[in-house]
Amino acid sequence: MVKVLNIISDANIGGAGRVLLNYIRHSDRTAFETIVCLPQGSLLSPALKELGTEVVEAPITPDKSFSPGDVRALHRVIKEIKPDLVHTHGSLSGRIAGRLARVPVIYTRHSVFPVSPRLKKGPGRAVNKWLNESLADGIIAVSPAAKANLVEMGISPERIDIVMNGVEAIPRKSPEECAAFRNKHGIRPDDFVLGILARIEPYKGHADILQALKILRDEGRAVKLLIAGAGTCEEEIRQLTASLGLESDVVFLGFVQDVASVLSVLDVQLNASWGTEATSLSLLEGMSIGLPALVSNYGGNPYLIHDGINGLVFPARDVSALAAAVRRCMDDREMLEKLGRGAFEDWSARLTAKIFAENTENVYRHVLKGAIR
Repeated sequence: MVKVLNIISDANIGGAGRVLLNYIRHSDRTAFETIVCLPQGSLLSPALKELGTEVVEAPITPDKSFSPGDVRALHRVIKEIKPDLVHTHGSLSGRIAGRLARVPVIYTRHSVFPVSPRLKKGPGRAVNKWLNESLADGIIAVSPAAKANLVEMGISPERIDIVMNGVEAIPRKSPEECAAFRNKHGIRPDDFVLGILARIEPYKGHADILQALKILRDEGRAVKLLIAGAGTCEEEIRQLTASLGLESDVVFLGFVQDVASVLSVLDVQLNASWGTEATSLSLLEGMSIGLPALVSNYGGNPYLIHDGINGLVFPARDVSALAAAVRRCMDDREMLEKLGRGAFEDWSARLTAKIFAENTENVYRHVLKGAIR
């Protein structure tokens, strides 16, 4: 039995936490024992315990990658737990602590961000390369875009394994439940329903979606937009909705625990990210019920959604192209149904939680054999 200590600094249940939960649900518990170390009071802790996972709540700083005090605290945890492998989700402190304890270390890059100029060349690039490669025996990128992001910062591509995120199939709601949801939120029978499930942050593209919606409404098209999530610019997006005269066409749902209730009523899911996107779990969940998506060509989106196969891809920040993609779906229901079938088939073939767990464990085995390049 291989003992794996996962280290994650999240105070809330974000994307990395959901990925970890998916892994644990589908891990090979006959071969791998999973222990998770996280900050005291993390909302992820109860969810992990419900799965029967051993949890260590350590005195580390929530939502912070590095702190000297956190290195010391995590080093103590590692020495006490004595894992065969440390797997960090970001957490530079965890990587350093693992190295100090002389335990093999893997870390996962869950995100894609624009690379700072100082990391693209010169001393900054060299230091970043040394830091990342010397503190990890294996590096996991959750999409080809995440790998490219790391390579752009100087990390050798041979050191990086791509393990695409995967999700469990969400339970599609019954026609009666969908009808009740539609009635509750004022969705008319003839409305074409769009939805975005994401934090409301500038780089997620909500403003671009609203501008595209304005184009469609000015054409007299019956379109309803559901916005699920919260974030730092929610008030700004609400104000933009009002200024565009779209109050009756947009429903703000806030944070939604039961994402199936939203995804089940959509005609298409939207992702208009232009500043960060590695592998959208919401897109994967939609694919699991055969929901096609319209996505920007930023980050990991084009590796999930293949244009004309399981959705449509438009240039990031191109409002007219987004409106045109929606228009195509509204006008060609046969194409829309084909895209939905393609979404489910693609999810089944490569993006299930089980496949993700198996691929993660293959990296574990590879590292433990000392075969990482």
